[in-house]
Amino acid sequence: MSRPIRAVTVDFWGTLVFEGPRADDRYRERRLADFATILGGAGFRVTSAELARGYEQSGRELTWVWSENRDVPVVRHVASVLEGAIPGLSARVSAATLDALVEAYGAPALLVPPAADTGARAGLEALTARGLRLAVVSNTMRTPGRAMRRILEGHGLLAAFQHLTFSDEVGVRKPAPEIFRLTLAALGVPVEEAVHVGDDSRLDVEGARNAGLRAVQVVAAGREAGPPEPDVVIRGLGELPAAIATLEARA
Repeated sequence: MSRPIRAVTVDFWGTLVFEGPRADDRYRERRLADFATILGGAGFRVTSAELARGYEQSGRELTWVWSENRDVPVVRHVASVLEGAIPGLSARVSAATLDALVEAYGAPALLVPPAADTGARAGLEALTARGLRLAVVSNTMRTPGRAMRRILEGHGLLAAFQHLTFSDEVGVRKPAPEIFRLTLAALGVPVEEAVHVGDDSRLDVEGARNAGLRAVQVVAAGREAGPPEPDVVIRGLGELPAAIATLEARA
Protein backbone atom coordinates (compact mmCIF):
# COMPACT_ATOMS: atom_id res chain seq x y z
CA MET A 1 0.00 0.00 0.00
CA SER A 2 1.29 3.46 -0.90
CA ARG A 3 2.12 5.88 1.88
CA PRO A 4 0.44 9.32 2.20
CA ILE A 5 1.84 12.15 0.10
CA ARG A 6 3.73 14.87 1.95
CA ALA A 7 5.86 16.41 -0.81
CA VAL A 8 5.61 17.23 -4.51
CA THR A 9 8.63 17.99 -6.68
CA VAL A 10 8.10 19.84 -9.95
CA ASP A 11 10.12 20.09 -13.17
CA PHE A 12 10.82 23.54 -14.67
CA TRP A 13 11.20 23.35 -18.48
CA GLY A 14 8.05 22.11 -20.21
CA THR A 15 6.16 21.88 -16.92
CA LEU A 16 6.21 25.17 -15.01
CA VAL A 17 7.06 27.06 -18.20
CA PHE A 18 5.96 26.20 -21.71
CA GLU A 19 9.34 25.71 -23.30
CA GLY A 20 11.61 22.74 -23.60
CA PRO A 21 15.15 23.00 -22.21
CA ARG A 22 16.68 23.17 -25.70
CA ALA A 23 14.78 26.41 -26.36
CA ASP A 24 17.50 28.44 -24.67
CA ASP A 25 19.78 27.75 -27.65
CA ARG A 26 18.15 30.81 -29.21
CA TYR A 27 20.03 32.97 -26.69
CA ARG A 28 23.38 32.13 -28.29
CA GLU A 29 23.82 35.30 -30.34
CA ARG A 30 22.90 37.59 -27.45
CA ARG A 31 25.34 35.81 -25.15
CA LEU A 32 28.16 36.11 -27.64
CA ALA A 33 27.45 39.78 -28.35
CA ASP A 34 27.43 40.58 -24.63
CA PHE A 35 30.64 38.60 -24.12
CA ALA A 36 32.36 40.62 -26.87
CA THR A 37 31.25 43.88 -25.25
CA ILE A 38 32.35 42.88 -21.75
CA LEU A 39 35.69 41.50 -22.87
CA GLY A 40 36.34 44.53 -25.08
CA GLY A 41 35.62 46.83 -22.16
CA ALA A 42 38.12 44.87 -20.09
CA GLY A 43 40.83 45.30 -22.74
CA PHE A 44 40.61 41.90 -24.43
CA ARG A 45 40.24 41.76 -28.20
CA VAL A 46 38.25 38.64 -29.02
CA THR A 47 36.63 38.25 -32.43
CA SER A 48 33.11 37.01 -33.09
CA ALA A 49 34.55 33.95 -34.83
CA GLU A 50 36.68 33.11 -31.80
CA LEU A 51 33.74 33.44 -29.44
CA ALA A 52 31.56 31.31 -31.71
CA ARG A 53 34.28 28.64 -31.73
CA GLY A 54 34.45 28.80 -27.94
CA TYR A 55 30.69 28.46 -27.63
CA GLU A 56 30.69 25.37 -29.82
CA GLN A 57 33.56 23.83 -27.87
CA SER A 58 31.76 24.48 -24.59
CA GLY A 59 28.69 22.79 -26.06
CA ARG A 60 30.68 19.65 -26.80
CA GLU A 61 32.11 19.63 -23.29
CA LEU A 62 28.68 20.11 -21.74
CA THR A 63 27.11 17.41 -23.89
CA TRP A 64 29.72 14.94 -22.65
CA VAL A 65 29.20 15.94 -19.01
CA TRP A 66 25.42 15.82 -19.34
CA SER A 67 25.56 12.37 -20.97
CA GLU A 68 26.94 11.11 -17.64
CA ASN A 69 23.97 12.67 -15.75
CA ARG A 70 26.37 15.17 -14.20
CA ASP A 71 26.52 18.96 -14.37
CA VAL A 72 28.91 21.84 -13.73
CA PRO A 73 28.45 25.37 -12.31
CA VAL A 74 27.66 28.17 -14.75
CA VAL A 75 31.11 29.67 -14.19
CA ARG A 76 32.51 26.52 -15.81
CA HIS A 77 30.31 27.15 -18.87
CA VAL A 78 31.78 30.62 -19.19
CA ALA A 79 35.37 29.47 -18.65
CA SER A 80 34.89 26.82 -21.34
CA VAL A 81 33.70 29.43 -23.83
CA LEU A 82 36.71 31.63 -23.07
CA GLU A 83 39.18 28.74 -23.34
CA GLY A 84 37.67 27.61 -26.61
CA ALA A 85 37.97 31.14 -27.97
CA ILE A 86 41.55 31.85 -26.84
CA PRO A 87 43.47 29.26 -24.79
CA GLY A 88 44.46 30.71 -21.43
CA LEU A 89 41.93 33.55 -21.58
CA SER A 90 39.86 32.35 -18.61
CA ALA A 91 42.89 32.69 -16.32
CA ARG A 92 43.63 36.23 -17.52
CA VAL A 93 40.26 37.89 -16.92
CA SER A 94 39.65 39.56 -13.57
CA ALA A 95 37.14 38.28 -11.03
CA ALA A 96 34.91 41.28 -11.78
CA THR A 97 34.99 40.57 -15.53
CA LEU A 98 34.24 36.90 -14.92
CA ASP A 99 31.27 37.85 -12.73
CA ALA A 100 29.96 40.13 -15.49
CA LEU A 101 30.29 37.32 -18.03
CA VAL A 102 28.44 34.87 -15.76
CA GLU A 103 25.62 37.39 -15.36
CA ALA A 104 25.48 37.97 -19.13
CA TYR A 105 25.36 34.23 -19.78
CA GLY A 106 22.09 33.83 -17.91
CA ALA A 107 20.56 37.22 -18.70
CA PRO A 108 18.97 36.55 -22.14
CA ALA A 109 16.28 34.30 -20.64
CA LEU A 110 15.22 37.20 -18.44
CA LEU A 111 14.71 39.67 -21.29
CA VAL A 112 11.79 37.72 -22.78
CA PRO A 113 11.03 35.06 -20.16
CA PRO A 114 9.27 31.85 -21.21
CA ALA A 115 5.53 31.83 -20.56
CA ALA A 116 4.35 30.01 -17.45
CA ASP A 117 1.52 27.49 -17.19
CA THR A 118 -1.47 29.72 -16.42
CA GLY A 119 -2.82 27.17 -13.94
CA ALA A 120 0.45 26.75 -12.07
CA ARG A 121 -0.02 29.36 -9.38
CA ALA A 122 -3.49 28.22 -8.32
CA GLY A 123 -2.50 24.57 -8.49
CA LEU A 124 0.61 25.02 -6.37
CA GLU A 125 -1.14 27.25 -3.84
CA ALA A 126 -3.86 24.60 -3.42
CA LEU A 127 -1.23 22.01 -2.57
CA THR A 128 0.52 24.35 -0.14
CA ALA A 129 -2.80 25.06 1.58
CA ARG A 130 -3.17 21.31 2.14
CA GLY A 131 0.19 21.22 3.92
CA LEU A 132 2.28 19.64 1.18
CA ARG A 133 5.92 20.66 0.83
CA LEU A 134 6.92 21.72 -2.68
CA ALA A 135 10.25 21.80 -4.47
CA VAL A 136 11.62 22.34 -7.97
CA VAL A 137 13.86 19.62 -9.43
CA SER A 138 15.23 20.62 -12.81
CA ASN A 139 18.08 20.23 -15.25
CA THR A 140 19.35 23.64 -16.31
CA MET A 141 21.03 23.34 -19.73
CA ARG A 142 22.72 26.70 -20.55
CA THR A 143 20.28 28.87 -18.59
CA PRO A 144 21.52 28.59 -14.98
CA GLY A 145 19.51 28.10 -11.84
CA ARG A 146 20.17 31.70 -10.78
CA ALA A 147 18.23 32.89 -13.85
CA MET A 148 15.51 30.27 -13.47
CA ARG A 149 14.82 31.51 -9.93
CA ARG A 150 14.23 34.99 -11.30
CA ILE A 151 11.90 33.64 -13.99
CA LEU A 152 9.84 31.89 -11.31
CA GLU A 153 9.79 35.06 -9.22
CA GLY A 154 8.61 37.09 -12.21
CA HIS A 155 5.67 34.73 -12.67
CA GLY A 156 4.77 34.84 -8.96
CA LEU A 157 5.67 31.17 -8.49
CA LEU A 158 8.86 31.27 -6.45
CA ALA A 159 7.18 31.66 -3.05
CA ALA A 160 5.29 28.37 -3.48
CA PHE A 161 8.48 26.32 -3.17
CA GLN A 162 10.31 25.42 0.03
CA HIS A 163 13.38 24.26 -1.88
CA LEU A 164 14.85 24.53 -5.38
CA THR A 165 17.29 22.02 -6.86
CA PHE A 166 19.00 22.99 -10.11
CA SER A 167 21.47 20.64 -11.74
CA ASP A 168 24.19 23.25 -12.28
CA GLU A 169 24.21 23.92 -8.52
CA VAL A 170 24.27 20.32 -7.25
CA GLY A 171 26.37 18.65 -9.97
CA VAL A 172 23.87 15.90 -10.85
CA ARG A 173 21.07 15.75 -13.41
CA LYS A 174 17.82 13.90 -13.94
CA PRO A 175 17.21 11.03 -14.45
CA ALA A 176 19.84 10.20 -11.83
CA PRO A 177 18.08 9.22 -8.58
CA GLU A 178 20.48 11.37 -6.54
CA ILE A 179 18.92 14.68 -7.62
CA PHE A 180 15.51 13.58 -6.34
CA ARG A 181 16.93 12.19 -3.10
CA LEU A 182 18.96 15.35 -2.42
CA THR A 183 15.80 17.40 -2.79
CA LEU A 184 13.68 15.24 -0.53
CA ALA A 185 16.42 15.16 2.09
CA ALA A 186 16.30 18.97 2.11
CA LEU A 187 12.51 18.82 2.55
CA GLY A 188 12.76 16.16 5.25
CA VAL A 189 10.39 13.80 3.43
CA PRO A 190 11.10 10.14 2.48
CA VAL A 191 10.81 9.15 -1.17
CA GLU A 192 7.84 6.91 -0.41
CA GLU A 193 5.83 9.99 0.57
CA ALA A 194 6.70 12.09 -2.49
CA VAL A 195 5.44 12.61 -6.03
CA HIS A 196 7.35 14.12 -8.94
CA VAL A 197 5.65 16.09 -11.71
CA GLY A 198 7.21 16.63 -15.12
CA ASP A 199 6.73 16.39 -18.86
CA ASP A 200 9.57 14.09 -19.92
CA SER A 201 9.04 10.32 -19.91
CA ARG A 202 12.70 9.48 -19.30
CA LEU A 203 13.95 12.36 -17.16
CA ASP A 204 10.84 12.82 -15.05
CA VAL A 205 8.80 9.62 -15.03
CA GLU A 206 11.58 7.04 -15.26
CA GLY A 207 13.91 9.16 -13.14
CA ALA A 208 11.33 9.58 -10.37
CA ARG A 209 10.41 5.90 -10.42
CA ASN A 210 14.05 4.84 -10.14
CA ALA A 211 14.41 7.12 -7.11
CA GLY A 212 11.32 5.61 -5.47
CA LEU A 213 8.80 8.42 -6.11
CA ARG A 214 5.42 8.23 -7.75
CA ALA A 215 5.16 10.15 -11.04
CA VAL A 216 2.64 12.55 -12.59
CA GLN A 217 3.31 13.40 -16.23
CA VAL A 218 2.23 16.65 -17.87
CA VAL A 219 1.23 15.76 -21.42
CA ALA A 220 0.12 18.41 -23.90
CA ALA A 221 -3.20 17.93 -25.67
CA GLY A 222 -2.83 15.67 -28.68
CA ARG A 223 0.16 13.82 -27.24
CA GLU A 224 0.42 10.57 -25.31
CA ALA A 225 2.21 9.65 -22.09
CA GLY A 226 5.10 7.24 -21.66
CA PRO A 227 6.48 4.72 -21.84
CA PRO A 228 7.08 4.24 -18.98
CA GLU A 229 3.50 4.82 -17.92
CA PRO A 230 3.12 7.48 -15.20
CA ASP A 231 0.82 7.04 -12.22
CA VAL A 232 -1.38 9.92 -13.42
CA VAL A 233 -1.49 12.07 -16.57
CA ILE A 234 -2.47 15.75 -16.50
CA ARG A 235 -2.70 18.43 -19.20
CA GLY A 236 -1.46 21.27 -17.00
CA LEU A 237 -0.61 22.17 -13.42
CA GLY A 238 -4.14 23.41 -12.77
CA GLU A 239 -5.07 19.70 -12.70
CA LEU A 240 -2.34 18.81 -10.21
CA PRO A 241 -4.40 19.06 -6.98
CA ALA A 242 -6.93 16.58 -8.39
CA ALA A 243 -4.11 14.27 -9.50
CA ILE A 244 -2.60 14.29 -6.02
CA ALA A 245 -6.05 13.60 -4.55
CA THR A 246 -6.35 10.61 -6.89
CA LEU A 247 -3.01 9.22 -5.72
CA GLU A 248 -3.97 9.77 -2.08
CA ALA A 249 -7.26 7.94 -2.64
CA ARG A 250 -5.34 4.97 -4.02
CA ALA A 251 -3.18 4.99 -0.90
